[in-house]
Amino acid sequence: MSKKFLADTIQKSIEITGVGATALAGDIIEAIKAEIVQTGRFTIPEFGAFSVRETPKRTAMNPRTGEKVAVKAGATVRFKPSPALRDAAHAALKKSKRKAAKAG
Repeated sequence: MSKKFLADTIQKSIEITGVGATALAGDIIEAIKAEIVQTGRFTIPEFGAFSVRETPKRTAMNPRTGEKVAVKAGATVRFKPSPALRDAAHAALKKSKRKAAKAG
């Protein structure tokens, strides 16, 4: 999903200009980022949850040279889908497999 997709969806949903929809999409994204920074978590019911997880310091290998490289500790944002989203994705996968089997 992109900011443009979100803006187009907002514009189709309510009567608003393209510039206004883009600004609203940007404001929504900024609000989500601010909530994740402030609390470390953001949840959308029926969709899923974003949470901050710490990544430990580790040693990795450069695939090009085979040289070992130290990677600093940090943080990343993880997404855990809600059961409703997971079930919908599973149903869509099953449907596309049936469609492919019919066509082939």
